[in-house]
Amino acid sequence: MMKDFPSCFGENGVQVADSSPSTTNRAQNLVACIYQYHSQSFSGFITVTWIKNIMAQALSIAVENSANDSLGKVDIRPWLFSKRKGFKKMVVDSTQVDIYWDLSSAKFGSSPEPLEGFYLAIALNQELCLLLGDLQTEAYKKIDPSPFASKATFLARKEHIFGKRLYNSKAQFCGKGRVHDIRIEFDPNESFGKCLTMFVDRKAVLQVTHLQWKFRGNQTIFVDGVCVEVYWDVHGWLFDSEAGSAIFLFRTQVSGAKAGGGRPPLEPSALGLKDWQRWKDTPSHSHGFSLVLCAWKSE
Repeated sequence: MMKDFPSCFGENGVQVADSSPSTTNRAQNLVACIYQYHSQSFSGFITVTWIKNIMAQALSIAVENSANDSLGKVDIRPWLFSKRKGFKKMVVDSTQVDIYWDLSSAKFGSSPEPLEGFYLAIALNQELCLLLGDLQTEAYKKIDPSPFASKATFLARKEHIFGKRLYNSKAQFCGKGRVHDIRIEFDPNESFGKCLTMFVDRKAVLQVTHLQWKFRGNQTIFVDGVCVEVYWDVHGWLFDSEAGSAIFLFRTQVSGAKAGGGRPPLEPSALGLKDWQRWKDTPSHSHGFSLVLCAWKSE
């Protein structure tokens, strides 16, 4: 069973870890992505987490089969000496998991996720199941791709974002769609009470006033003709001075579903955490794309 997005990493350059993230690490800068892989012999989920903090950057990889049983977890700190490029092999229940990475020329922006100049390849019993990055030719020298191997499906992204009143991210809500700019504005002094406004490509798509009463809710918007369910929970911003975080979930509707239907509604407390297992256990054809933003107030 998947425990939430892995965000911890060990003291060594490469380490197989079984611990879950501690509360002290939750506010660190991270991007976690879930992919669903299919091949001739395997199917399941791979979670890739990119982490950045004051000390260093790190990479965490968790591989699961279709029954959500772990096939291994590797935590890498590639910015220590020679660990920017490497290989890790694990064998779990007769399944061999090979992980190759090369981040020696990776280029980064403000996000801990690299923009270019890298590859990350994962194979199960020598079948390529996931390939990330733009250096695919170099990766193919390590793993000979099976002609039957299918491309992994990008299912979900979780990102920690920081700000005082403005929070920014990006999202691609469908496989062939454009990448959109997302901006969330929090106005604590609006004439109608505390106000929350969401923008997609500078166009306001949602506004919530009187947040002290409507600090949890949901609404449907349309982006590129795609129906997107938007959930928000800003209780942490308003009433929890220690946490200081809010959760926003953008989830594309399943094909053919009507706005507001097709799936059971989320409980507000489930945003980004408890809902993950229920969401993963649905049939694969009903998976849309989900973006979870954990918005932290920075002083």
